[in-house]
Amino acid sequence: MRSGQSFTRTETKSCRYRHKFNSRKGSLMKKFPPPTLLLFVAAGLPAFASVTVNSPANAADVSSPFTLSANAFTCSSQPVSTIGYSLDNSADASIVNGTSLNAQVSAGDGPHTVHVKAWGNQGAACDTDVAVTITGGVSASLVPALSPNVSNIESLNNWTSIFDSATGAGSASGSTSIVSSPSQSGHARAFTTRFTNSGGARYSVSFGDNNTSTNFLYDGWVYLDKSSSQIANLELDINQTMENGQTALFGFQCDGYTSTWDYTKNAGTPTAPKDQWVHSRAYCNPRTWSIDTWHHLQISYSRDDSGNITYQSVWLDGAQQNINATVNSAFALGWPPALTTNVQVDGLGASGSPTIYLDNLTVYRW
Repeated sequence: MRSGQSFTRTETKSCRYRHKFNSRKGSLMKKFPPPTLLLFVAAGLPAFASVTVNSPANAADVSSPFTLSANAFTCSSQPVSTIGYSLDNSADASIVNGTSLNAQVSAGDGPHTVHVKAWGNQGAACDTDVAVTITGGVSASLVPALSPNVSNIESLNNWTSIFDSATGAGSASGSTSIVSSPSQSGHARAFTTRFTNSGGARYSVSFGDNNTSTNFLYDGWVYLDKSSSQIANLELDINQTMENGQTALFGFQCDGYTSTWDYTKNAGTPTAPKDQWVHSRAYCNPRTWSIDTWHHLQISYSRDDSGNITYQSVWLDGAQQNINATVNSAFALGWPPALTTNVQVDGLGASGSPTIYLDNLTVYRW
């Protein structure tokens, strides 16, 4: 939705070498390499040290994001010119020119493998793998134990897309598919929006029909590539429809026009709704997110039985911003009971086709 408008929602270390000698009946053969070769081997031994990971330690338990510190000076006797890392089975690597690396790495709870890589100035490649386990996180501290949740929502096969006419006089169409790269789980969902005149496309999926829960945590990972320069707003919502058709709309977006996190309220009545965006004081602009990397997004909100919604906090890559806003957001839409999540991408400018990726999306409720 365009900001400010009302709308209706119907190690292994490589670079090794092996020195093999012949033996006869357990004794060394009296055959030695020439002195020049001995000097070469002796001088070359330190060059195979490959990549040194300073932190985290192998098999360490860490929280997300964690600090990755590494250096490499030689690789297969070649001076190192570039160092970088990738996570798990991702084909995408974060690259730094030079011999040292210091980065904040975000990942979901559970075990992961960090591949730290270095390249020599003549093309040699070296790799050290470090195993880590992500523990804790917002969900562990905020969500009560044994709370129901639905995970891997991005992999559900009933996603649909429509043009959101509330974005103005433009147009938009959307397509979505499962991709293995970029991905954390191996089955990320890609959303490609083709728009004109700042039009927006909304993608939706139903993931349950619970209508008794009053607290929610949206917990997912979003990946933006260079096409994010064409995104005006990035919206991520939950709708909860009760048995009587009453619907609570938890609308939330990163607003590139005002550089704020926005939330929705019903400025009308349940039977004559007027859905409006409200700008919070929390900063967000999708065009400032780092590209070609996964971003951990978490949003907490709750409702009461009178149709009031409290938008509590949002975390982006572990950094918390408080919203602390309570508004009425009850809509008498007559929909069947359902829990629905929406992803909407609003275009910026005359035309474009930005793609975003969503992975490891879990919604907790209690």
